[in-house]
Amino acid sequence: MSGHNKWSKIKHKKAGADAARSKIFSKLSQAIATASREAKGDVNSPMLRTAIEKAREYNFPSDNIKRAVERGKNAK
Repeated sequence: MSGHNKWSKIKHKKAGADAARSKIFSKLSQAIATASREAKGDVNSPMLRTAIEKAREYNFPSDNIKRAVERGKNAK
């Protein structure tokens, strides 16, 4: 039965890629929240703008960017 384990090969490759993406996304989200906290939510702040641009380079979803900015702005 040829090709019986094709999905398992894809699954293992995808798991590694997803783990790496998750690690990057976590760091980017934290960086955005920290920059937002320091800028008090001002998106025109250079530090926050840089963090958002870097996140966009990694195809970070815009909903997650907005959520991270709000989380940083509302943090004490």
